[in-house]
Amino acid sequence: MRIAIIGATGMLGQHAARAALDAGHELLLTYRSEKSLSRLQGLRFDRTQADLDDRAALTRALQGVDGVINAAAYYPTVPRPWREEVATARAQMENFYAAAEAAKVGRILYLGGAIALPKRSDGRPADGSERYVGEPANRNAYVQVKWAMDELSLQKASAGLPVLIGIPSMTFGEYDWGPSTGQFITGIASGQLKKYVRGNRNVVYAGDAGRGLILALERGTPGRRYLLTGVNTDMDTVTATIARIAGMPAPTPAPLAVASTVSRLQNWRYRVFGGALPTIPETAIAVMSAGQHLDGSAAQALGYESRVGLEEAVTRALHWFRAQRMC
Repeated sequence: MRIAIIGATGMLGQHAARAALDAGHELLLTYRSEKSLSRLQGLRFDRTQADLDDRAALTRALQGVDGVINAAAYYPTVPRPWREEVATARAQMENFYAAAEAAKVGRILYLGGAIALPKRSDGRPADGSERYVGEPANRNAYVQVKWAMDELSLQKASAGLPVLIGIPSMTFGEYDWGPSTGQFITGIASGQLKKYVRGNRNVVYAGDAGRGLILALERGTPGRRYLLTGVNTDMDTVTATIARIAGMPAPTPAPLAVASTVSRLQNWRYRVFGGALPTIPETAIAVMSAGQHLDGSAAQALGYESRVGLEEAVTRALHWFRAQRMC
């Protein structure tokens, strides 16, 4: 297959790119700034400039492509009203799907988030079949954006587009330039993250998730979600493991109500007065508190397996962060 990846310079996009090459596929990477391609040294790929805000350029970029992975879906980075964030996310996703349809791409994969899945009432791990009735009650911008993009993807699949959703769980690994979930590692390793919010998690190594995305694109059924999982655990274990490997004191749990109140006050201060971004982002609160255990059986039926455990994933990520002098 000739596979296009949007967002290949990010952690999951780069691991998916490497997995695509390992599987023998041709690779086309879209980019906004050519400077960012320096992160992809050693990979063989064609390149073309395109942006999720430019439907025409994206349509041209996807000509002659057999499959595409959108690993660059919108992510709220500064406090803004959640409805504005959702509008931005939906507009970019509409551009993406319109471009893929116009270019007649045969396989379309949206890289989603487990936070878009409601928790099961029976307490069992979510398996990807769950769906909210209406909007989630949580007005956190990150939750609403991820739900809106997930819902739009399912709607496009129902309308006949060959769309499927790959959902890695909480991911640790190399190439996390943001960093994204790697903030837990850099925060603990640098001594800046003192508190966390308790909750269940599933944690996967980024290299495993990258392979899973390619498997889902190759073999998945349109309209289905595929959870790319590792180990079911909790934030107590995750933070303690990171601290031990980093040789730092472990952070201590904070009540969710306290953390949420501080976060809201910081967001209010930023919106009214500007200045430094909040040190306790609403997104981090949502990620830590809304986690749940996951069942990756659907992806495993495609041949997916998790090969790297929590300790090794943290070790590899920490080694990479230190090599980049990011902690």
